[in-house]
Amino acid sequence: MKGIFHNIIPDLDANDTRARAKVGRLSGIVGICCNLLLFAGKLTVGILSGAVAVTADALNNLTDAVSAIVTFLGFKLAEKPADSEHPYGHARYEYLSGLGVAALIVVIGFELAKSSVEKILNPQPVELSVTMGVILGISVLVKLWMAFFNRSLGKAIGSTALLATAADSRNDVIATLAVLAAAGIETVTRWPADGFVGLGVAVFILYSGVELGKQTISPLLGEGASPELRQVIVDTVSKEPRVLGYHDLMAHDYGPGQRFASIHVEMDQKEDPLLCHEIIDAMERDCLERHNVHLVIHYDPVVMGDAELDALQACVQQTLQKMDSRLSVHDFRMVRRSDVNTLFFDVNLPHTWKDKTSQIYEGIENALEANFQSEYEVRITFDFGM
Repeated sequence: MKGIFHNIIPDLDANDTRARAKVGRLSGIVGICCNLLLFAGKLTVGILSGAVAVTADALNNLTDAVSAIVTFLGFKLAEKPADSEHPYGHARYEYLSGLGVAALIVVIGFELAKSSVEKILNPQPVELSVTMGVILGISVLVKLWMAFFNRSLGKAIGSTALLATAADSRNDVIATLAVLAAAGIETVTRWPADGFVGLGVAVFILYSGVELGKQTISPLLGEGASPELRQVIVDTVSKEPRVLGYHDLMAHDYGPGQRFASIHVEMDQKEDPLLCHEIIDAMERDCLERHNVHLVIHYDPVVMGDAELDALQACVQQTLQKMDSRLSVHDFRMVRRSDVNTLFFDVNLPHTWKDKTSQIYEGIENALEANFQSEYEVRITFDFGM
């Protein structure tokens, strides 16, 4: 790792689960220690002053300490190697730890909202003391540092769990500043702002928890390949001069460092099959060694230099483009028979075209009939969501 953490964890490979576990443990230990100290200081001030917003902020720090423990355990479990029951490893534990952090944030936000409503209904005077100001001021500085610390670690290894922890620390800064403002308002104006500010902090915490939950649930549900991952795979196959085209790229994320993908590549059918096999093996090895992506490549031999087939494919492609520029054709081939020639090909479809396949069939058949004298039977395989 470059930068301020180089001396702590040098030469970090972000795709190495053991290295990621070291980063997660570091973040967890720092989070546990800092949040427990802040919790103790704020709770003492909150009890002595009767400020529900300060007590709420203290409980938020206690939740952050628990969240740090969850993050610590998540990275530790993600380090476990693959076994017979989990052949793709345990890296998704990191995502689960992020989801656990989000759930804890939502729970504490709900409890803080209840306490704040009670304080609004039964207000008690609160004054800003020197001790309260010092404790909350220190808390702001500590949380600012923690936000920067976890954000730097999270960006270094591409961890949604650590970026969520960083966002939570940033939110805590805002919440603590709101608590200070409430205490100052009550001291100066005697207006009972404590409960209202506490409720505002609770709503903010709830919103943050829900948003963090969405971010961590998404990869667990199975996100599509990110633009960065797609580009890595496309670059790997397209730099090979014998590859004429590619399609049907699919990627599966089983957690950081455990990415699997498949893609079809087209090569001239006249190429030696053994040579094509070796080229494909080389591309798969290159993708794994350079990008830690387990890539499986399917070989599609294509006919080159057939004037009739080229003209038919051009006609079909132009017809699709007139319907929607997102539609494309691949795996175009023809089986010649004495009575009728059959065209087989795949069409990439966005989800908005799912119920319009009959329209595509009709359009292509009409175009072929209008441009060619021979009769062709059309067999289409639709690839949805491409």
